Amino acid sequence: MTFVVTDVCIKCKYTDCVEVCPVDCFYEGENTLVINPDECIDCGVCEPECPIEAILSDMDSGAEPWLEMNKKFSQEWPNITAKKEPMPEAEEMKDKANKYEEHFSSKPGEGD
Repeated sequence: MTFVVTDVCIKCKYTDCVEVCPVDCFYEGENTLVINPDECIDCGVCEPECPIEAILSDMDSGAEPWLEMNKKFSQEWPNITAKKEPMPEAEEMKDKANKYEEHFSSKPGEGD
């Protein structure tokens, strides 16, 4: 079992989750985060830290589409372990639905 970041994170990128992760399994894209499912130890401490509920257990019915995305981009993007400011448009974007098609960027973020 693992946790995954969903499209809810896109264009928000709150990083409260990364600073509590004991195994540093978060990776940063230009406008979202992902979790490396092979590194995640399923401790669950990240899930309640996300202020917009963008993290789900892979056992959740809504998580399946995001597992491959998390796996793929965690191999390409830099690791992030420290909290950063959310994206400037986070408040405006946090309640938008289905952000992947319109707003997802595959470009890497800065990492730590």
